[in-house]
Amino acid sequence: MKIVMVKKILADGSPCKKCGEVLEKLEKSQLIELIDEIIVADERDADSEGIKLAKELDVARAPFFVVYNEDQAPEVHTIYIKFAKEVLEPLRA
Repeated sequence: MKIVMVKKILADGSPCKKCGEVLEKLEKSQLIELIDEIIVADERDADSEGIKLAKELDVARAPFFVVYNEDQAPEVHTIYIKFAKEVLEPLRA
């Protein structure tokens, strides 16, 4: 299993407020250790890895999380609380 977080940089170059809040929650709860990769969706760069992934997976919100499991379609999560409860917390047990 691989878990990727996508956070956004706004068109004016500032970080997405919600993305920062979610990152802070991940760090505080030590669930950040379960995130394998954090990539950036930069609104100023249509070729940024996060923008491409968002288009590929048809996701319009940030932050979002993608869970990759072998032989399965990627699982997209856009609601942090639900994602933490259903995916991350069981991994810690």
